[in-house]
Amino acid sequence: MYHEAKTSFAHHGVKLSNLEVDLPAMMAQKDKAVAGLTKGIEGLFKKNKVTYVKGFGKLASPSEVSVDLIDGGSTVVKGKNIIIATGSDVKSLPGITIDEKKVVSSTGALCLSEIPKKLVVIGAGYIGLEMGSVWNRLGSEVTVVEFAPDIVPSMDGEIRKQFQRMLEKHKFKFMLKTKVVGCDTSGDGVKLTLEPAAGGDQTILEADVVLVSAGRTPFTSGIGLETIGVGTDKAGRILVDKRFMTNVKGVYAIGDAIPGPMLAHKAEEDGVACVEFIAGKEGHVDYDTVPGVVYTHPEVASVGKTEEQVKALGIAYRVGKFPLLANSRAKAIDDAEGIVKVVAEKETDKILGVHIMAPNAGEIIHEAVLALQYGASSEDVARTCHAHPTVSEALKEACLQTFSKAIHI
Repeated sequence: MYHEAKTSFAHHGVKLSNLEVDLPAMMAQKDKAVAGLTKGIEGLFKKNKVTYVKGFGKLASPSEVSVDLIDGGSTVVKGKNIIIATGSDVKSLPGITIDEKKVVSSTGALCLSEIPKKLVVIGAGYIGLEMGSVWNRLGSEVTVVEFAPDIVPSMDGEIRKQFQRMLEKHKFKFMLKTKVVGCDTSGDGVKLTLEPAAGGDQTILEADVVLVSAGRTPFTSGIGLETIGVGTDKAGRILVDKRFMTNVKGVYAIGDAIPGPMLAHKAEEDGVACVEFIAGKEGHVDYDTVPGVVYTHPEVASVGKTEEQVKALGIAYRVGKFPLLANSRAKAIDDAEGIVKVVAEKETDKILGVHIMAPNAGEIIHEAVLALQYGASSEDVARTCHAHPTVSEALKEACLQTFSKAIHI
């Protein structure tokens, strides 16, 4: 809101003076939203007669969990079935200690007490770019240090290039193929020692705050897996069968604690399917249609395969693209940075992947998720009436461009 007021309002005839950020008020609003949502879950527990035990649990046997209670003391919870849903934790980097003040994880980046003049983000994945984007819009100089040659490696290559250009336009700086080999927090700020990923001369990069977002790791240690013999892979992820059961009968696992994309909505689908299996019904999660969203501005959302993945599989394909600059709603709201890209099988026209960079791309993507879920062709979506003016029309036009020709370019 602050960024929009600062950069766009005057252009639309809304004039302001003395515009400033009240960070404590902003944080209070965020804390209120979080508290309301978590209390809502507690309310659902009560409504559905779920007993909520607050403490740190460890597997004591295939049917028992011993809990060190937050309020002191301990208890043992017994059950015929146990679901491990312990999620993930921030992946630490050697030689870098996270203190959540000067060197922060995504948790600390959400509750800084002042806007850092210089913010360095280690890792150019979803979380690093999202947090970097927040503080960039609040006025921080943001530099992203990434070991790999590309940002967000899972993203479609063409969309990634446009996304990086857009972030650079918003004054993001990127240092790719670069590794952090030292971190000195003894002074006022932080001094990072960097060197090229391939080796070479070291350089120093100074920052007020450093955000470590080099990925996440399953939270599976210290919870008693070895006590009952639950199997994990080298990354610490719990191995499960298609019914989410581990190698120990009656013990199941879901979400970030098992292989697959580390996304809240994927974990939710896992949870529902797992409970359906336990109840003797059928459960199903289609991991090929789990959408991914980068919550920057504009957002980047995708579902299905990238063009690179389709090419690697040797599938003959067609691509349709539509720029937001040709979309009425995006132009009218003066927010037309972006593109919609559709990848479809050449022979059958079946949609294989959809990639969107647009305001509210995370909302628009679900039409594409549904299309993939039902095996739709690009012509199916193109011939579906879309309300005008909406940004969603860009998806219709990209589909038109895939099987035939877009109307508005």
